[in-house]
Amino acid sequence: MIEQISYKNQLLALIVSRQFNKPGTHFFTPNELSQQLAYMHHPTGKVIEPHVHNAVSRQVQYTQEVLFIKKGTLRVDFYSNQQCYLESRILEAGDVILLVTGGHGFEVIEEVEMFEVKQGPYVGEQDKTRFVGITTSEAKVSECISI
Repeated sequence: MIEQISYKNQLLALIVSRQFNKPGTHFFTPNELSQQLAYMHHPTGKVIEPHVHNAVSRQVQYTQEVLFIKKGTLRVDFYSNQQCYLESRILEAGDVILLVTGGHGFEVIEEVEMFEVKQGPYVGEQDKTRFVGITTSEAKVSECISI
């Protein structure tokens, strides 16, 4: 229900299947990642104490994104930092993906509605390098491997 996509011991992405369902709070990311991803499942009446977040200076090197697939089907293509195609996965409604490093591209298989969350501020085209990706026929789609 949780799959880590890695290349040469570098985490590219973390996929949380829509089927993941465990009580409590579960963080999927190590503390050093600049984008943290957790799942929370609490019973009625659970109280999460009010809090504020303290000003903490952080240095963010690369943008990391989280996509929440609300509706539809999306193919995600993974690339190395050198823009070489590696593999693909299919995401469906309810799936969540954290894109950590490397390159990525997408093809909509069935009309998609999704949310994207990433660090800011956004600096426009300085934030990314676009390159030519694979075609549909070149995609190597693997089944998710649960860990």
